[in-house]
Amino acid sequence: MTLEALLDFAEIGLRLNAAVEEHDFSGVIRLRRGNESIYQRAAGFADRANRIPNRLDTRFGIASGTKIFTALAIGKLIEAGKLSFDTRLADVVDLGFPQYAPDITIRHLLTHTSGIPDYYDEDKVEDFDGFKVSVPWSELKGPRDYLQVFPNEPMKFMPGERFSYSNGGFIVLGIVIEALTGIAYRDYVETEILRPVGMARSGYFAMNKLPEGTAFGYVEEDSGWRTNVFDLPIIGASDGGAFTTVEDISRLWDALWGFRILSEATLKVFATPYLRAETFGEGAFYGHGIWFQQTSDGSTYPFLTGCDAGVSFRSEYHPAENVEITVISNTTNGAWPIVDRIDALLGG
Repeated sequence: MTLEALLDFAEIGLRLNAAVEEHDFSGVIRLRRGNESIYQRAAGFADRANRIPNRLDTRFGIASGTKIFTALAIGKLIEAGKLSFDTRLADVVDLGFPQYAPDITIRHLLTHTSGIPDYYDEDKVEDFDGFKVSVPWSELKGPRDYLQVFPNEPMKFMPGERFSYSNGGFIVLGIVIEALTGIAYRDYVETEILRPVGMARSGYFAMNKLPEGTAFGYVEEDSGWRTNVFDLPIIGASDGGAFTTVEDISRLWDALWGFRILSEATLKVFATPYLRAETFGEGAFYGHGIWFQQTSDGSTYPFLTGCDAGVSFRSEYHPAENVEITVISNTTNGAWPIVDRIDALLGG
Protein backbone atom coordinates (compact mmCIF):
# COMPACT_ATOMS: atom_id res chain seq x y z
CA MET A 1 0.00 0.00 0.00
CA THR A 2 1.42 3.39 -0.95
CA LEU A 3 1.51 6.40 1.32
CA GLU A 4 -1.22 8.07 -0.71
CA ALA A 5 -3.39 4.96 -0.57
CA LEU A 6 -2.93 4.67 3.18
CA LEU A 7 -4.12 8.18 3.83
CA ASP A 8 -7.18 7.70 1.63
CA PHE A 9 -7.98 4.28 3.08
CA ALA A 10 -11.23 4.38 5.06
CA GLU A 11 -10.18 1.49 7.32
CA ILE A 12 -6.98 3.13 8.61
CA GLY A 13 -8.62 4.00 11.94
CA LEU A 14 -9.89 0.48 12.48
CA ARG A 15 -6.50 -1.05 11.73
CA LEU A 16 -4.55 1.27 14.01
CA ASN A 17 -7.15 1.03 16.77
CA ALA A 18 -6.72 -2.73 16.62
CA ALA A 19 -2.94 -2.34 16.95
CA VAL A 20 -3.37 -0.03 19.95
CA GLU A 21 -5.52 -2.61 21.73
CA GLU A 22 -3.40 -5.59 20.68
CA HIS A 23 -0.19 -4.08 22.03
CA ASP A 24 -1.69 -2.22 25.01
CA PHE A 25 -0.16 0.94 23.57
CA SER A 26 0.46 3.89 25.88
CA GLY A 27 1.10 7.21 24.17
CA VAL A 28 -0.11 9.22 21.18
CA ILE A 29 -0.34 8.61 17.44
CA ARG A 30 -0.90 11.14 14.69
CA LEU A 31 -1.14 10.88 10.90
CA ARG A 32 -1.85 14.15 9.15
CA ARG A 33 -1.70 15.74 5.72
CA GLY A 34 -1.30 19.49 5.89
CA ASN A 35 -3.70 20.72 8.53
CA GLU A 36 -5.97 17.68 8.16
CA SER A 37 -5.70 14.89 10.74
CA ILE A 38 -6.08 11.51 9.06
CA TYR A 39 -5.86 9.67 12.36
CA GLN A 40 -4.97 10.68 15.90
CA ARG A 41 -5.38 8.91 19.20
CA ALA A 42 -4.14 9.02 22.76
CA ALA A 43 -4.14 5.77 24.75
CA GLY A 44 -2.88 4.39 28.04
CA PHE A 45 -1.91 6.31 31.16
CA ALA A 46 0.31 9.31 31.82
CA ASP A 47 0.23 8.36 35.51
CA ARG A 48 -0.48 4.68 36.10
CA ALA A 49 -0.73 4.90 39.89
CA ASN A 50 -3.45 7.54 39.73
CA ARG A 51 -4.91 6.28 36.43
CA ILE A 52 -4.56 9.66 34.71
CA PRO A 53 -5.01 8.98 30.98
CA ASN A 54 -2.78 10.22 28.20
CA ARG A 55 -4.33 12.96 26.07
CA LEU A 56 -3.48 14.43 22.71
CA ASP A 57 -1.92 17.43 24.47
CA THR A 58 0.09 15.36 26.99
CA ARG A 59 3.80 16.11 27.07
CA PHE A 60 6.12 13.16 26.50
CA GLY A 61 9.85 12.63 26.66
CA ILE A 62 11.41 12.06 23.24
CA ALA A 63 14.93 10.95 24.26
CA SER A 64 17.31 11.42 21.31
CA GLY A 65 14.58 13.17 19.32
CA THR A 66 16.05 16.13 21.20
CA LYS A 67 19.11 16.13 18.96
CA ILE A 68 17.19 17.99 16.25
CA PHE A 69 16.93 21.00 18.60
CA THR A 70 20.69 20.93 19.17
CA ALA A 71 21.38 20.70 15.44
CA LEU A 72 19.03 23.60 14.70
CA ALA A 73 20.63 25.68 17.44
CA ILE A 74 24.02 25.10 15.79
CA GLY A 75 22.42 26.09 12.47
CA LYS A 76 21.24 29.38 13.99
CA LEU A 77 24.79 30.10 15.16
CA ILE A 78 26.17 29.27 11.72
CA GLU A 79 23.72 31.69 10.13
CA ALA A 80 24.73 34.32 12.71
CA GLY A 81 28.35 33.93 11.59
CA LYS A 82 29.58 32.64 14.97
CA LEU A 83 30.95 29.42 13.51
CA SER A 84 30.88 27.22 10.40
CA PHE A 85 30.59 23.53 9.66
CA ASP A 86 34.37 23.46 9.32
CA THR A 87 35.11 25.25 12.60
CA ARG A 88 37.43 23.12 14.71
CA LEU A 89 36.14 22.13 18.13
CA ALA A 90 39.55 22.97 19.63
CA ASP A 91 39.18 26.56 18.42
CA VAL A 92 35.94 27.01 20.38
CA VAL A 93 36.33 25.12 23.66
CA ASP A 94 38.94 23.16 25.59
CA LEU A 95 37.24 20.04 26.95
CA GLY A 96 40.29 18.86 28.85
CA PHE A 97 40.80 15.67 26.85
CA PRO A 98 44.23 15.98 25.18
CA GLN A 99 43.75 12.62 23.44
CA TYR A 100 40.98 14.06 21.25
CA ALA A 101 42.12 14.71 17.69
CA PRO A 102 42.73 18.43 17.06
CA ASP A 103 40.92 18.40 13.72
CA ILE A 104 37.44 17.46 15.02
CA THR A 105 34.99 19.89 13.42
CA ILE A 106 31.40 20.96 14.02
CA ARG A 107 30.39 18.91 10.98
CA HIS A 108 32.00 15.79 12.46
CA LEU A 109 29.99 16.26 15.66
CA LEU A 110 26.71 16.91 13.82
CA THR A 111 27.11 13.83 11.61
CA HIS A 112 28.36 11.37 14.27
CA THR A 113 31.73 11.05 12.56
CA SER A 114 33.92 12.72 15.20
CA GLY A 115 35.30 9.49 16.69
CA ILE A 116 35.32 10.76 20.28
CA PRO A 117 34.67 8.07 22.92
CA ASP A 118 31.01 8.09 23.92
CA TYR A 119 29.81 8.07 27.52
CA TYR A 120 26.67 6.26 26.30
CA ASP A 121 28.04 4.12 23.49
CA GLU A 122 25.02 2.33 22.08
CA ASP A 123 27.33 -0.19 20.39
CA LYS A 124 28.31 -1.38 23.88
CA VAL A 125 25.20 -0.92 26.03
CA GLU A 126 23.36 -4.18 26.65
CA ASP A 127 20.68 -3.05 29.13
CA PHE A 128 19.13 0.24 28.02
CA ASP A 129 16.59 0.15 30.86
CA GLY A 130 19.33 -0.28 33.46
CA PHE A 131 22.17 1.86 32.08
CA LYS A 132 24.13 3.79 34.72
CA VAL A 133 26.95 6.30 34.70
CA SER A 134 29.67 6.84 37.31
CA VAL A 135 27.82 9.65 39.13
CA PRO A 136 24.20 9.96 40.26
CA TRP A 137 21.86 11.01 37.44
CA SER A 138 20.88 13.97 39.63
CA GLU A 139 24.30 15.56 39.05
CA LEU A 140 23.71 15.87 35.29
CA LYS A 141 21.97 19.23 34.93
CA GLY A 142 23.71 20.73 31.90
CA PRO A 143 26.09 19.73 29.09
CA ARG A 144 29.32 20.46 30.95
CA ASP A 145 28.24 18.23 33.82
CA TYR A 146 28.56 15.25 31.47
CA LEU A 147 32.31 15.70 31.01
CA GLN A 148 32.84 13.95 34.35
CA VAL A 149 31.32 10.76 32.89
CA PHE A 150 33.09 10.90 29.51
CA PRO A 151 35.46 7.92 29.17
CA ASN A 152 39.13 8.79 29.44
CA GLU A 153 40.02 6.72 26.39
CA PRO A 154 41.77 7.15 23.03
CA MET A 155 39.75 8.20 20.03
CA LYS A 156 37.34 5.54 18.80
CA PHE A 157 38.49 6.35 15.26
CA MET A 158 39.90 9.35 13.43
CA PRO A 159 37.50 12.20 12.56
CA GLY A 160 35.56 11.60 9.36
CA GLU A 161 36.61 7.96 9.11
CA ARG A 162 33.10 6.51 9.57
CA PHE A 163 29.68 6.90 11.19
CA SER A 164 29.18 5.89 14.82
CA TYR A 165 26.16 7.27 16.67
CA SER A 166 27.47 9.47 19.47
CA ASN A 167 25.46 10.91 22.33
CA GLY A 168 28.67 12.42 23.67
CA GLY A 169 29.22 14.26 20.39
CA PHE A 170 25.92 16.07 20.83
CA ILE A 171 26.74 16.85 24.46
CA VAL A 172 29.86 18.56 23.11
CA LEU A 173 27.69 20.57 20.69
CA GLY A 174 25.69 21.77 23.69
CA ILE A 175 28.92 22.93 25.32
CA VAL A 176 29.82 24.77 22.09
CA ILE A 177 26.41 26.50 22.11
CA GLU A 178 26.90 27.66 25.70
CA ALA A 179 30.44 28.88 24.98
CA LEU A 180 29.32 30.97 21.99
CA THR A 181 26.11 32.38 23.47
CA GLY A 182 26.99 32.79 27.13
CA ILE A 183 23.65 31.30 28.19
CA ALA A 184 22.47 27.85 29.19
CA TYR A 185 21.94 25.43 26.32
CA ARG A 186 18.28 24.76 27.11
CA ASP A 187 17.54 28.49 27.49
CA TYR A 188 19.00 29.15 24.04
CA VAL A 189 16.93 26.39 22.46
CA GLU A 190 13.74 27.56 24.14
CA THR A 191 14.17 31.24 23.21
CA GLU A 192 15.55 30.76 19.68
CA ILE A 193 13.65 27.68 18.46
CA LEU A 194 10.79 26.41 20.61
CA ARG A 195 9.00 29.63 21.49
CA PRO A 196 9.32 31.40 18.10
CA VAL A 197 7.62 28.49 16.29
CA GLY A 198 4.87 28.10 18.88
CA MET A 199 6.09 24.97 20.66
CA ALA A 200 4.72 26.36 23.91
CA ARG A 201 4.26 23.02 25.67
CA SER A 202 7.76 21.77 24.89
CA GLY A 203 10.87 22.18 26.99
CA TYR A 204 13.46 20.66 29.29
CA PHE A 205 11.79 19.68 32.56
CA ALA A 206 13.39 18.23 35.68
CA MET A 207 12.36 14.62 36.21
CA ASN A 208 11.40 15.38 39.81
CA LYS A 209 9.45 18.53 38.87
CA LEU A 210 7.45 17.54 35.81
CA PRO A 211 4.78 20.13 34.98
CA GLU A 212 1.09 19.38 34.83
CA GLY A 213 0.07 17.36 31.79
CA THR A 214 3.38 15.48 31.46
CA ALA A 215 3.49 11.69 31.21
CA PHE A 216 5.74 9.66 33.45
CA GLY A 217 7.94 7.23 31.53
CA TYR A 218 7.49 3.58 32.47
CA VAL A 219 9.74 0.53 32.42
CA GLU A 220 8.18 -2.93 32.62
CA GLU A 221 9.73 -5.45 35.01
CA ASP A 222 8.71 -8.92 36.17
CA SER A 223 7.13 -7.34 39.25
CA GLY A 224 5.21 -4.73 37.22
CA TRP A 225 5.72 -1.18 35.99
CA ARG A 226 8.04 1.42 37.51
CA THR A 227 8.78 4.99 36.49
CA ASN A 228 12.06 5.99 34.85
CA VAL A 229 12.83 8.83 37.28
CA PHE A 230 16.02 7.07 38.49
CA ASP A 231 17.14 5.95 35.03
CA LEU A 232 17.84 9.24 33.25
CA PRO A 233 19.59 12.57 33.87
CA ILE A 234 17.63 14.84 36.19
CA ILE A 235 17.09 17.28 33.32
CA GLY A 236 17.61 16.91 29.61
CA ALA A 237 20.66 18.21 27.77
CA SER A 238 21.84 18.46 24.18
CA ASP A 239 21.79 14.74 23.42
CA GLY A 240 18.34 13.92 24.79
CA GLY A 241 15.68 14.46 27.42
CA ALA A 242 13.38 17.16 26.05
CA PHE A 243 9.60 16.86 26.42
CA THR A 244 7.07 17.76 23.77
CA THR A 245 3.57 17.06 22.45
CA VAL A 246 2.36 15.56 19.20
CA GLU A 247 0.97 18.98 18.20
CA ASP A 248 4.31 20.66 18.87
CA ILE A 249 6.08 18.07 16.71
CA SER A 250 3.71 19.04 13.89
CA ARG A 251 4.62 22.68 14.47
CA LEU A 252 8.29 21.77 14.30
CA TRP A 253 7.99 20.03 10.91
CA ASP A 254 5.89 22.89 9.50
CA ALA A 255 8.31 25.55 10.72
CA LEU A 256 11.35 23.64 9.54
CA TRP A 257 10.10 23.08 6.00
CA GLY A 258 8.55 26.54 5.94
CA PHE A 259 12.07 28.00 6.51
CA ARG A 260 10.98 29.70 9.73
CA ILE A 261 13.86 28.24 11.74
CA LEU A 262 16.69 28.09 9.21
CA SER A 263 16.96 29.64 5.78
CA GLU A 264 16.28 27.48 2.74
CA ALA A 265 19.99 27.35 1.91
CA THR A 266 21.01 26.26 5.40
CA LEU A 267 18.18 23.77 5.72
CA LYS A 268 19.26 22.18 2.44
CA VAL A 269 22.53 21.19 4.12
CA PHE A 270 20.90 19.90 7.29
CA ALA A 271 18.08 18.11 5.49
CA THR A 272 20.14 16.31 2.85
CA PRO A 273 21.43 12.77 3.48
CA TYR A 274 25.13 13.07 4.22
CA LEU A 275 26.26 9.48 4.70
CA ARG A 276 24.91 5.97 4.92
CA ALA A 277 24.09 5.01 8.51
CA GLU A 278 22.39 1.64 8.64
CA THR A 279 21.50 1.71 12.33
CA PHE A 280 17.91 1.37 11.19
CA GLY A 281 18.61 -1.08 8.39
CA GLU A 282 19.41 -0.82 4.73
CA GLY A 283 18.44 2.48 3.21
CA ALA A 284 19.02 4.58 6.35
CA PHE A 285 21.11 7.74 6.06
CA TYR A 286 22.10 10.57 8.36
CA GLY A 287 22.31 14.25 7.60
CA HIS A 288 23.26 16.90 10.15
CA GLY A 289 21.08 16.02 13.15
CA ILE A 290 18.34 14.39 11.04
CA TRP A 291 17.80 10.77 9.98
CA PHE A 292 16.66 9.78 6.47
CA GLN A 293 15.04 6.67 5.06
CA GLN A 294 15.35 5.72 1.42
CA THR A 295 12.20 4.48 -0.31
CA SER A 296 11.84 1.89 -3.07
CA ASP A 297 11.94 4.60 -5.75
CA GLY A 298 15.25 5.96 -4.45
CA SER A 299 13.84 9.10 -2.82
CA THR A 300 14.32 9.80 0.88
CA TYR A 301 12.27 11.31 3.68
CA PRO A 302 13.46 12.69 7.03
CA PHE A 303 12.63 11.19 10.38
CA LEU A 304 13.39 11.78 14.05
CA THR A 305 13.68 9.02 16.62
CA GLY A 306 14.57 8.39 20.23
CA CYS A 307 14.54 5.64 22.82
CA ASP A 308 15.41 5.59 26.51
CA ALA A 309 14.19 3.80 29.58
CA GLY A 310 10.47 4.61 29.53
CA VAL A 311 10.59 6.50 26.22
CA SER A 312 10.11 5.57 22.55
CA PHE A 313 9.51 8.04 19.73
CA ARG A 314 9.49 8.27 15.96
CA SER A 315 8.24 11.02 13.69
CA GLU A 316 8.61 11.11 9.92
CA TYR A 317 7.75 13.80 7.41
CA HIS A 318 7.10 13.44 3.69
CA PRO A 319 7.61 16.95 2.23
CA ALA A 320 6.27 16.21 -1.26
CA GLU A 321 2.93 15.02 0.15
CA ASN A 322 3.04 17.30 3.25
CA VAL A 323 2.38 14.20 5.36
CA GLU A 324 3.53 13.54 8.93
CA ILE A 325 3.43 10.27 10.87
CA THR A 326 4.27 10.51 14.59
CA VAL A 327 4.20 7.91 17.36
CA ILE A 328 5.27 8.75 20.93
CA SER A 329 5.07 6.30 23.82
CA ASN A 330 5.84 6.62 27.51
CA THR A 331 7.18 3.06 27.63
CA THR A 332 10.55 1.80 26.45
CA ASN A 333 9.32 -0.16 23.45
CA GLY A 334 5.72 0.97 23.09
CA ALA A 335 6.12 2.96 19.89
CA TRP A 336 7.74 0.24 17.81
CA PRO A 337 4.79 -2.15 17.25
CA ILE A 338 2.68 0.80 16.09
CA VAL A 339 5.46 2.02 13.79
CA ASP A 340 5.79 -1.51 12.43
CA ARG A 341 2.04 -1.72 11.81
CA ILE A 342 2.05 1.56 9.91
CA ASP A 343 5.08 0.37 7.88
CA ALA A 344 3.18 -2.84 7.07
CA LEU A 345 0.20 -0.82 5.85
CA LEU A 346 2.59 1.17 3.68
CA GLY A 347 4.14 -1.99 2.33
CA GLY A 348 7.47 -1.14 3.91
